[in-house]
Amino acid sequence: MSVWMVVGLGNPGPTYSLTRHNVGYMVADELAGRARAGWAAPRGMRAEVVETRIGPAGIGVPSAEADRVVLVKPRTFMNNSGQAVGKLAAFHRVAADHVVVVHDELDLDLGQLRLKFGGGDNGHNGLKSLRQHLGTGDFYRVRFGIGRPTGRQDAADYVLAHIPPALRTDVELETSRAADAVETLIVSGLEAAQNRFNG
Repeated sequence: MSVWMVVGLGNPGPTYSLTRHNVGYMVADELAGRARAGWAAPRGMRAEVVETRIGPAGIGVPSAEADRVVLVKPRTFMNNSGQAVGKLAAFHRVAADHVVVVHDELDLDLGQLRLKFGGGDNGHNGLKSLRQHLGTGDFYRVRFGIGRPTGRQDAADYVLAHIPPALRTDVELETSRAADAVETLIVSGLEAAQNRFNG
């Protein structure tokens, strides 16, 4: 039985809750909801955590084939996400190649997902921090497209801006699809998940 860790990247607090930079948190919340599990804040971990199971019948359904999975929302700010993830990975004895990170991606349009293993940070400070604290970039990434800003809007302002009401239904649909992608990746492997969700 393996142990997996699914990390949704974002910034803590109500100010950031509906921003593009927090789509990772949204996917983690979707997975916790499917598992019918509430978030806990373990002492000294600087993260919210759900411990559950995942297998062919889905997340939160115990079975003989189910693996353990730890859902994580770091309570550090994005740039320091690795502090929380590194500590939790050591505590739960999760190898980097069993870590799945869900994060926003400027280079993909809204409605696009890309799953991959390893790679660079592409200017994403959350990924940079994870690489630093895990000691490797060899973890899975679920890249959640948010598109680039139009006109002259700065990318940093764009990712921290609230998702416009007109786009929220699309974001909710994509959040559900990204959660499906995480489940498929863990249960059926990267290639099966890429074939189904990369677009």
